[in-house]
Amino acid sequence: MNWIFGLPALALALLAVFLTKPGWRWFYIAGATSKRDLTALWAYIKLLLLTRKLEKKNLTIADIFQKNTAKHPDKIAIVSETQAWTFRNLHEFSNQVANVFLTHGYKKSDVVGVMLGNCPEYVGIWLGLSKIGIITALINTNLRGQSLLHSIAVAKCTAIIYGEAFAQVVDDISKKIPSNIAFYQINNDLNIPVKSPSRNLMSLLKTAATEKISAPVEHSFHHDKLLYIYTSGTTGLPKAAVISHSRYVFIAAGIHYTLGFEQNDIFYTPLPLYHTAGGIMSMGQALIFGCTVAIRKKFSASSYFADCFKYNATVGQYIGEMARYILATPLSENDHKHKVRMVFGNGLRPQIWPRFTERFNISKVGEFYGATEGNANIMNHDNTVGAIGFVSRILPQIYPISIIRADPDTGEPIRGPNGLCQLCKPQEPGVFIGKIVPGNPAREFLGYVDQTASAKKVVYDVFKKGDMAFISGDLLVSDEKGYLYFIDRTGDTFRWKGENVSTGEVETQLTTLVGYRDTIVYGVTIPNTEGRAGMAAIYDPERQLDLDSFTLDLKKVLPVYARPQFLRFLTKIDLTGTFKLRKIDLQKEGYDPNIITDPLYYQTCTGKYEPISKEVYSMICRNELKF
Repeated sequence: MNWIFGLPALALALLAVFLTKPGWRWFYIAGATSKRDLTALWAYIKLLLLTRKLEKKNLTIADIFQKNTAKHPDKIAIVSETQAWTFRNLHEFSNQVANVFLTHGYKKSDVVGVMLGNCPEYVGIWLGLSKIGIITALINTNLRGQSLLHSIAVAKCTAIIYGEAFAQVVDDISKKIPSNIAFYQINNDLNIPVKSPSRNLMSLLKTAATEKISAPVEHSFHHDKLLYIYTSGTTGLPKAAVISHSRYVFIAAGIHYTLGFEQNDIFYTPLPLYHTAGGIMSMGQALIFGCTVAIRKKFSASSYFADCFKYNATVGQYIGEMARYILATPLSENDHKHKVRMVFGNGLRPQIWPRFTERFNISKVGEFYGATEGNANIMNHDNTVGAIGFVSRILPQIYPISIIRADPDTGEPIRGPNGLCQLCKPQEPGVFIGKIVPGNPAREFLGYVDQTASAKKVVYDVFKKGDMAFISGDLLVSDEKGYLYFIDRTGDTFRWKGENVSTGEVETQLTTLVGYRDTIVYGVTIPNTEGRAGMAAIYDPERQLDLDSFTLDLKKVLPVYARPQFLRFLTKIDLTGTFKLRKIDLQKEGYDPNIITDPLYYQTCTGKYEPISKEVYSMICRNELKF
């Protein structure tokens, strides 16, 4: 260890001697983790200085972006397969959006939903709406039917902007949407007709002013709401998480400083812009720091590093599933031809991590963890394989996150005799929490639009009477050095194809489709596959359900990632004392025909359900079938 890190580590160690009574092991841990902790501490200091400066000047995301536009108007801000927008292009387009909606009578705090695929216009729309104080609800483009209606209603949208690719999806629910909600369709071609009552947004933008907002607007503030980003939560339909201007800055700048991003970096993300990962962590690098971001409409494993080479990307973004898919592609000259020095994301499995970095010559992986609505966000910035972040063993008070003892099934904290929560020891799994400090962008919990849902994510009387914390609902474990590792999710949510799936929501839809038979949904593991696949157990002893019709109906009400990969038709039901199906027992049995006598089915790549024989089960276990 050189003097740059050695001396500060020694100073921290001496300080700790006066504050605590550590044993000799503490000094070993301090020496082993000082570089990691001090690097993160310096990044945290820079983050706090930035957020304090922006708060003092009361700057919004649009204000920050405008400063970057003034510095380099002709630099590429967003590039896609078909477009390359400079900062000036994005600035002018966002002004046009602001002017159109201003003339249509929209005002500060109105909510407009956007359902659009990845494109520069996507960012320009919500950025332009923010210039007149409108909150944009970023609607998941996979949603259909009741889930989509709920997302529009819960955000209290006054208008919906949608792409031509989703015209039919919106039309299917239009009769159930209140008449006071306006529709705006955005087309790639101005000549494409728009079905009434929708308006052609591209035609309206064509005549709108580009240089400035044409009329006075109510001023927006640094802590005002900027976006609603939907998350499944632990139960029920999608919830709209609140993202303020300050929260947007905190997320994007936090990862920027911690992972050492640079202004001349070019970021590549094929992730959807309606999620925090793509829409804030990557796109925020352009809006806040003046970087270039390359986007793609839809992820392609075989094109990932080809795109990185094409766009001269230096930083790539992933989720765990993507890394596995990319690794499964044939060897290519693009594996080493690119200029990517770092990849960042969440969910890169330890088994894949070394193989991925070696094959694609990636020198650094930045693994992060955090919930869109939460305040407990952590990062692994020092390439420790498998870790999702860490908690400092030297000065844990600086960033107050903890792992507390909790029931692994319910996620409820297990309290001690004094009624307070209990910290987990190293190697002891528990639920991850983050201390809430109102008014502090690093520690504040903005929650959801639905205050009832927000209340469920807060735990009180944590380590002293009256304090409170955001409770993630995820089981984590820490090692002796403070590195944190993901174990599982508590409650009724599992992750599949990079999306959180609410079992409650899926159960509601399936129950209707199967004629209100008893139905229970849960996540099951597939060997060598990231996340948990959905499985539905349906009580149908007479086997009256028409699988072909069920499959067709399923496509109409659930997005691809939420559709069950496995079906089990129960011939008898085993109820708990509170008349609930025993989900835990069913989950443990999974889809193994060697121990289950009930009929079992799996969803093929064509979407059709086929029986699971012992031979098919063996193929699944050998990872010979794709899901």
